[in-house]
Amino acid sequence: MKPIVGIVADSQIDPADPRTGGTIKLNYNYAEQITQAGGNPVLLTPCTDVAQVAPMLDGWLIPGGDDIDARHFGQQNHPEANLVDPARFEAERRLYAAVDPELPILGICYGCQFLGVMHGGTLDQHLPDRLGTDEHITGTLQEYALEPSSRLAGLVGSNSVHGKSYHHQALDQIGHGLKVVGRHADGTIEAVESTSRPWLFGVQWHPERTPNDEATRRLFGAFIEASRAFAARKPEGALT
Repeated sequence: MKPIVGIVADSQIDPADPRTGGTIKLNYNYAEQITQAGGNPVLLTPCTDVAQVAPMLDGWLIPGGDDIDARHFGQQNHPEANLVDPARFEAERRLYAAVDPELPILGICYGCQFLGVMHGGTLDQHLPDRLGTDEHITGTLQEYALEPSSRLAGLVGSNSVHGKSYHHQALDQIGHGLKVVGRHADGTIEAVESTSRPWLFGVQWHPERTPNDEATRRLFGAFIEASRAFAARKPEGALT
């Protein structure tokens, strides 16, 4: 059986649109990478009862998205903030509280920031203010240094990776239970991993947008392998 990987889709509620009421969407390449690595992607929505679904999951991918409301980490929103639909954020927050602590979780871009905020951290809300450049926003292929002793470096088989970034925010203060394991040369935090959970990683770049990269294949492959192992540990008769 392929491990079931949940992905909460992005959403935009629009009560003023009588035809649709809004939209729910997910970039295809997230699901494609999960499928190619051997997983079974399942789309979740802000309307999903995530507490009921949580026991069914063998892994959870948190994809990119817009900005987290700064009130969730005790700040005012930057003027350049483009806020994610609150319904999506709340669904993911409920899901994070409901899942087994050993569930494999991979956060990408917004997903990395979400994990940081869930662990009590804060965000650098507009990198150009600090860096004087919009390089991280434009999708430029960048190099990121990984801590040689980190589990992430072991998973991808290298102390550095290349990736494309499309973000104007990044992790700032790191909360409990996470440690920084990857940075850009300008100091921007690009990767974190859990110090307490067996398989939880956040990467600020978009590995799904470099599908032919060896580190990308190894990262998604390791994620699905961990999800498969988690599924195998479930009690007999559990939902899969």
